[in-house]
Amino acid sequence: MNDDELYSIGELARRTGVSVKTIRFYSDRGLVPPTDRSPAGYRRYDLAAVARLDLIRTLRELGLDLTTVRRVLDHEIALSDVAAAHAEALTVQIRTLRLRRAILTAVSERGSTPEELNLMHRLARLSEAERDRLIGDFLDTVFGDDPEFAAIRRTLTAELPDHPTTVQLKAWVELAELSQDLGFRSAVRQMAEDYQAGRGPRRVPLRPGLVARIREQVGPAVRAGIDPRSPEADAVLRSLTADYAAAVGAADDDHLRARLAELLQTANDPRWAQYLTLLATINGWAAPEPLAPIYDWTIEALRRAG
Repeated sequence: MNDDELYSIGELARRTGVSVKTIRFYSDRGLVPPTDRSPAGYRRYDLAAVARLDLIRTLRELGLDLTTVRRVLDHEIALSDVAAAHAEALTVQIRTLRLRRAILTAVSERGSTPEELNLMHRLARLSEAERDRLIGDFLDTVFGDDPEFAAIRRTLTAELPDHPTTVQLKAWVELAELSQDLGFRSAVRQMAEDYQAGRGPRRVPLRPGLVARIREQVGPAVRAGIDPRSPEADAVLRSLTADYAAAVGAADDDHLRARLAELLQTANDPRWAQYLTLLATINGWAAPEPLAPIYDWTIEALRRAG
């Protein structure tokens, strides 16, 4: 081989931008062995060593460890396989970093107690599977394994997309934090129990059609500005309670009205409205209709009538 085609270690460093110290390190470990040595014993490298060093530098900058780099150089594993594996690993890292950024943004915007910060830090360190289990644990606590709630569980499950926005990430952090609130869990569990068929004498259950009935019958009255304590409200309330009593097979009496007021008071928990709003944001759904004004109107009218 012509000496003009060989590079000293210093020339190789200048050509590749890799330090002499690093080249010597790679050379000593057999990653970039010298092509030849000068009569004085100095290492010399050819163009193949230049290409090999360029590849090593690229792989290292992409985060591959030296063991993997050696296996690629020795053709023990395909570079395409390594690239695919590391691309997936980087995807996971990016998701984690975006989640951590969302948490830091939330902290900076609202401020947090040390306890809240510790919780959010723990949430940020969860893997995707662990995040799913976190929400699953909340739903298990609230609904148990009752098959009657299978469909409802699915609609209440938060699923971050593969490429969530910052808004979705922040919403997930808030929802996960909310799901750990024992008071909130207890309130939702109460709603689940109210949803089921009545148990005990004269127990009035909260059936699926109730919210739809209230929205259809009370919504127009709220939008029209009708006072729930006015005579005009009586006709709306009578229609609502008569339809509901027939639907659940109960008498349209003071007990039913008192029970409905109690059920709606539980369902009107602002934390539940927050959960549904956050859930819609995370899953990319349309924002739910605010029901608090309708619930407030109905509760006041029911209690006045009772």
